[in-house]
Amino acid sequence: MLLDFLKKFFLQPRPANPEDLTPEAALQINFRVVVVEFADNVEGNCGELVANFLKTCEGLNVSYFDEPFDKTFLNLESRTLFDLLDKGQNILDKTGADVLVWGCREGDKIRLNFQTGNQYGAHGDSFVSLLDSLYFPAALFERTDIFFPPSLITLLYGATISALNLTERTPQIQKRYLLKKIIAKLSSDNSAKSLSIDYIPYVMNFLGIIYLSFCARSETDKDFKIVKNLLETAIKHQDLIKNPIHLGCIYYHFGQLYDSASMRLPKHPTSYYRGAISNYRLAQKYLGKYNYPYNYGLISFTLAKLYFNYWRQKEDLQALRDAVFNLREAEKIFTYALFPEFWAEIEGELGYLLSLLGNITGSDEITELAIAAYKNQQKIITEKRDPLLWAQIQEKIGEIYYRLGKKDADKDTLEEALEYFHDSLYIFENMNLSEDAKRLTTSIAKTNHVLSYQ
Repeated sequence: MLLDFLKKFFLQPRPANPEDLTPEAALQINFRVVVVEFADNVEGNCGELVANFLKTCEGLNVSYFDEPFDKTFLNLESRTLFDLLDKGQNILDKTGADVLVWGCREGDKIRLNFQTGNQYGAHGDSFVSLLDSLYFPAALFERTDIFFPPSLITLLYGATISALNLTERTPQIQKRYLLKKIIAKLSSDNSAKSLSIDYIPYVMNFLGIIYLSFCARSETDKDFKIVKNLLETAIKHQDLIKNPIHLGCIYYHFGQLYDSASMRLPKHPTSYYRGAISNYRLAQKYLGKYNYPYNYGLISFTLAKLYFNYWRQKEDLQALRDAVFNLREAEKIFTYALFPEFWAEIEGELGYLLSLLGNITGSDEITELAIAAYKNQQKIITEKRDPLLWAQIQEKIGEIYYRLGKKDADKDTLEEALEYFHDSLYIFENMNLSEDAKRLTTSIAKTNHVLSYQ
């Protein structure tokens, strides 16, 4: 019943892609997956069975982690999420895994979750949240007389591959290659026809994630509509969802779908921006900043970029203010102490947006906040650690000081601009960046020109 639905959408020939791998290149794929032993209250060897299933799948190097530790935090509720995140990161660091598969029993169901390093960062190509849950009947794991449908193993495989959070081009191509084969297999396998309707929202959510992970860079409406139909089917059965966080995850993926479309599809970009914003905000109602702050904060960071792009298109000043507000929300959660690299990126974005907003509104106070944000960024991006990026930030601060000094006829502020420009020029000259040095020389000349009239 469930996977019959796929044939309508998936079982269609697709044109050859220049990124398709040769058979020789495909043999080089070796993503590392670690399955953690399940929570204590699960009878049998469920974790080991999942590991064995995944070991049969192409491109995976799978191991089973059964070192004893307290697993009482696996219910995903409230502050236990922080325990899960920290424990998972420790295992990821220890094993070098690309994906960690968690398992827990909830009544007559087994719940699986997928964790990666930098899951709550700004980069990568994964659409999977740690809160995304894939449910299977517990009886399939506990009774040897019950047939485990191959299509469910393929679904588990697809969820694991989708969870990979990759930044380098070659592994991303490998991931997409495997997803293409997984989708073809899901389209032609009806072995899960008897699966209860109770599993529809979770299965459809992950089918949507799998297909979105495959076609996120697609420039065709057809792929957009396929993912939209899968996620809409999950939402239609929301009465079967017992925990609201699962509903929040589905709306989160709707937001990701529209977000991807706004960047790739040329038609109706404004409607895609609006669709992404409305679905992300709806997801935040279920994934609140007090119980699930990292999800809330990551959505806020994404919303900031959407509002900014909407402002660029429509010149709606409120959209620019909304972008700043959402970055402030993200800043409260991804702090300097816990997420220094991500925090620095947020501060850099804040500096840029506040600088724009201050310039448009003529507010010196907002402009000063932009300077403070850039200086915060330099707490991580130091001259010693990253001289080029540090110099580029110095130049941005110098431009703000120049603009303020010129507007207010303030000699001290203009001299402050000169100091920042010279700091940048020194780095650019030492690195033989002639174009950058030429630009800074022009900025210094125009600042000196304005100063000559003070």
